[in-house]
Amino acid sequence: MSDQTPVAATLAAPTPGLVTTQPVAPGAGEQTAAIEDLLPGLRALYEDLHRNPELSFAEHRTAAMLAERLRALGYEVTEGVGRTGVVGILRNGAGPTVLLRADIDALPVAEATGLPYASTVTQVGIDGVESPVMHACGHDMHATWLIGAAAVLAGQRADWSGTVQLVFQPAEELGAGAAAMIDDGFFDRFGTPDITLGQHVTPWPAGDLLYRAGSVMTAADSIRILLHGTGSHGSTPEQSVDPVVLAASVVLRLQTIVSREIAAADFGVLTIGTLHAGTKQNIIPDSAELGISMRTYEPQVRERMLAAITRIVTGECEAAGSPRPPEIEVIFSVPALVNEPAVTNEFAAVFAARFGAGRVGVGPQAAPSEDFGFWGTRAGCPSFFWFTGGGDPAAFRAAIAARRLQDIHFNHSPFYAPVQDPTIQTGIEAMVAAARHALTR
Repeated sequence: MSDQTPVAATLAAPTPGLVTTQPVAPGAGEQTAAIEDLLPGLRALYEDLHRNPELSFAEHRTAAMLAERLRALGYEVTEGVGRTGVVGILRNGAGPTVLLRADIDALPVAEATGLPYASTVTQVGIDGVESPVMHACGHDMHATWLIGAAAVLAGQRADWSGTVQLVFQPAEELGAGAAAMIDDGFFDRFGTPDITLGQHVTPWPAGDLLYRAGSVMTAADSIRILLHGTGSHGSTPEQSVDPVVLAASVVLRLQTIVSREIAAADFGVLTIGTLHAGTKQNIIPDSAELGISMRTYEPQVRERMLAAITRIVTGECEAAGSPRPPEIEVIFSVPALVNEPAVTNEFAAVFAARFGAGRVGVGPQAAPSEDFGFWGTRAGCPSFFWFTGGGDPAAFRAAIAARRLQDIHFNHSPFYAPVQDPTIQTGIEAMVAAARHALTR
């Protein structure tokens, strides 16, 4: 933002429905006041993103919008990184290289929030299936936060030095976007960061922040299993090797991995989310396919569970007389997200100083997964990832007091929608505070 032009005047859209956010000028006042000036335009950006969600690796409109804003802020912008990712670079003299990441993809969910800016979009995903699409995980909020942080950092270059790498990452919901951008030569093209920073919106009360040292979110493995049988008419099962019965046996036996092979002190989740077999009730098919989601924190637990899946599935197929061995394929794997304790304590102190200790606390381990961990792991640098509340504070606390967690709409729910205020402002303040600290530590 130029110090000759009012902030509100610079939020005019260059094209219909788009908002350009200009840098906050040095000397424009405290960061909070600068962010407050940007909020009208950022709210409009958030509502636009929410109204127009796009599925993983199909975030073409989203990416173009974000790239346009970064260019207006003076960043070096590269599009199409890892298919649909956007990278913005701001070089400001000697100093650390700090990577700030936001994911941008949406989910195949039919929105039921009733918001005036609710999505009515449908889209064909990479699987060829058309479905309703919704920002049910808050990635529209993440992108809005990072654009706001980009504006503040661009306008206050006198207060920091180094290089800022802004990453708008696709396909987090597939666990594939971070790896795709890195495999597209990210570190060779843009430099290797000294630290990576990211945050995620949660139903926790808006205005509050949560962090955790050590394991924060689980490793995830998505596994496809194809069971082979011998088809027959439904009236002559004796002439078949029924893959439906085989699949039923596999499903039940797989449940014993966590209950009987993993120690009570360890953590493991194995969910069979899909089971497909057959086309008609009087036809015994010749195959059945299972889709498995597996979550772990510790590498040794993960390896033990993967070995158990192979052993059980292979054994059940042999017992059933399958004509050939099963096909077991790990479609993708996401590492556990880990915050180094020393780094975590450092940034927790920054947040406590910025927001007050009453708004910052230690959160629990989270069973979902995040591919943000790839950035630090592949770069060989520390990472810090935290959670920023987006829930209505009164409604959240009432649900907790009544012990009615079912009244809280969590991420991936068709009813999930963060409140805009103070969520947008808090997330920008947190990202700027973390980035400024990383650039001067």
